[in-house]
Amino acid sequence: MKLSRKDVRRKVHAIPNLKFETQTLTSFSGLVIFQKFFVVLSLKEHLSACFRGLQGGKVFDRATVFLQLIVHLLLGFRELKDCRHYRHDPLVKRVLGLNRLPDVATLSRMLKEATAKSVENLRRLLRQMVLHRLQRLGLSRITLDFDGSVQSTRRHAEGTAVGFNKKKKGARSYYPLFCTIAQTGQVFDVLHRPGNVHDSNGAQAFILACIGAVRQVAPYAVIEVRMDSAFFSDEMVMVLAERGIELSISVPFERFPKLKGLIEARRWWRRLNGETSYFELSWKPDCWKRRFRFLVIRTRTKKQQKGPIQLDLFVPYDHEYEFKVIVTNKTVQARTVVAFHDGRGSQEGIFAELKSHCHMDYVPVRTLYGNQTYLLAGLFAYNLTRELQMRTNERTRHTTANRATLWVFEKLDTLRKTVIQRAGRLTRPCGTLTLTISGGHWFKQRLLRTLATLT
Repeated sequence: MKLSRKDVRRKVHAIPNLKFETQTLTSFSGLVIFQKFFVVLSLKEHLSACFRGLQGGKVFDRATVFLQLIVHLLLGFRELKDCRHYRHDPLVKRVLGLNRLPDVATLSRMLKEATAKSVENLRRLLRQMVLHRLQRLGLSRITLDFDGSVQSTRRHAEGTAVGFNKKKKGARSYYPLFCTIAQTGQVFDVLHRPGNVHDSNGAQAFILACIGAVRQVAPYAVIEVRMDSAFFSDEMVMVLAERGIELSISVPFERFPKLKGLIEARRWWRRLNGETSYFELSWKPDCWKRRFRFLVIRTRTKKQQKGPIQLDLFVPYDHEYEFKVIVTNKTVQARTVVAFHDGRGSQEGIFAELKSHCHMDYVPVRTLYGNQTYLLAGLFAYNLTRELQMRTNERTRHTTANRATLWVFEKLDTLRKTVIQRAGRLTRPCGTLTLTISGGHWFKQRLLRTLATLT
């Protein structure tokens, strides 16, 4: 239908009169879901147990302040001083059970007063929540991925050190080691370390502790472990194999001249797909006691053109091969092993979401345990959004070769923009507390269905 200018345009000379009055308006109506969710999980009671012994003499108890840090990250704020943007929001106060929110100094003080015991208690609670989910799922296979991620900072925070950092060279950093569950996409545990350590530093004890905790709640499940070449060693492979763990570890084959010679001398390769081929062998370095299955994979890639480029001329592409080697004790087909090992890439997606939307790359204070507490708040915020989606949605996948998550999850940023950040107003018509939300039919159906499922 064609519209006239008169139907489209209007004069806007008049400035509206301004009127100010106190109204219980909220910018985060979607938090009502998390208010219900926290009650279902008894989250505040569990957090209080983590800080037991540190509560005396404080107006704001530490469990509530830590819960505010979780909400702070769920809302998308990064620095501690950003809490000023929602300090008068009535729904945030209701979620926390407060009439007045703590200021920036209180948040900073709570982090600085954190202790090793409180950090360990929070790590234990994080593990227990994931284990409870695994127990409810009753999976026949559980896949653990291990890798580290750099937390850079410009300040001289306690426990930081200058280490390998290809993005911010010379910056001080932490280098925590993470354990994630492939099936649920959650972070299971974290080992906090300074930035100048190797990936394998303290890794074996941490890995065995994670495996032992999972095995306690799922004694009949097959436990699988995937790691990169930084964790490759005869001791690591032997220990996991002796415990009946199915493993897949990248091999730094450049360190083994004999293996490198076998790869260079190879003439006949089996085809995986159009660009990838492989061969396998039962092999061991000279210092090892037993042989293992090694898969050698080569991928045909285009060779980079480093000379001057003439766009008006046809330049044929040169090709070369990229090689990688995997050691495994799996007995399935090589195609399945390669797909399983390549599924490690999902962990990089977890790290990207943690840094972009849970601000894992932010170091708020100078104390070691305070920074560990803030990191754990981000991990709780991330895991809680995954747990919420698992509780309110049906599984969409079965076990795949690359161990993709059993649910197609929305990212925290998507959940924040579509659900949490909704304008609303709290009123009491006829004495009944009512939240009036701005949203269409789709949002109404989603919100009511989620609350009904949690009930």
